[in-house]
Amino acid sequence: MSKVISVAGLRKSYGSTKAVDGLALEIEQGEIFALLGPNGAGKTTTVEILEGFRDRDSGEVKVLGFDPATKGRAGQSWRDRIGIVLQSTNDAGDLTVLESVSHFAKYYANPKDARDVIELVGLTDKADALGRTLSGGQRRRLDVALGIIGNPELIFLDEPTTGFDPEARRAFWLLVRKLRDEGATILLTTHYLDEAEALADRVAVINHGQIIEISTPDQLGGRATSLATVSWRDGQQLQTEKSANPTELVKKLGQQFGGEVPELSVKRASLEDIYLEMICGTYE
Repeated sequence: MSKVISVAGLRKSYGSTKAVDGLALEIEQGEIFALLGPNGAGKTTTVEILEGFRDRDSGEVKVLGFDPATKGRAGQSWRDRIGIVLQSTNDAGDLTVLESVSHFAKYYANPKDARDVIELVGLTDKADALGRTLSGGQRRRLDVALGIIGNPELIFLDEPTTGFDPEARRAFWLLVRKLRDEGATILLTTHYLDEAEALADRVAVINHGQIIEISTPDQLGGRATSLATVSWRDGQQLQTEKSANPTELVKKLGQQFGGEVPELSVKRASLEDIYLEMICGTYE
């Protein structure tokens, strides 16, 4: 697969604060890539540099083959290939969904069909509704429609499901997967670790402007080989034990209790457990 984004030695400071400090990453065509990190970690600065909205101090950056700092050389054709869905927008509230999407389509050289996009994001029934009358989840779907109407190859999603209820979040995940299946590459920033696990092919954990690790969600931080925590009730006491071979431990417990083990639970580290361990470790 070809590289859609390539970054090496990226640095950006604000006074004495190093927002991005030697960051390096590569994102392949057709993958969903999640950028994880606490507030102030450097996520927003990094993404804004990739989008061409913020200058860097140093480092090498290529987005769809062009340096965003010199995007003028690529002109509008480079911008047409990128879709951006910001964390929150409140524009076009007095336009209908169809009017908004149709209007934004005029800014692109090769836009998708407005009604097709509205159907793709699940707003067909709301095509004639004013933007200000939409629910939070519906408004977010309209934001995505405006971000993809230009038929982009690369889509930036910034905290896309903040404030969503669980049902709306999972419906949005289906939409993101559908966009990937249609050929788009997606860079996602999120604070929801279950969202990253459900969507991302790979994740990068960033803190203090540096990448701690890049891996698949199930392999991050040695998660796949982490010790399992086995818990059970023994009389009035809840017992726990970490084990590299939980199956053997469960067999022994079964023999000890003569079959059924009271309140038995076997759990390996979640992505959130690994993430918090990695982030907290950077402060030690």
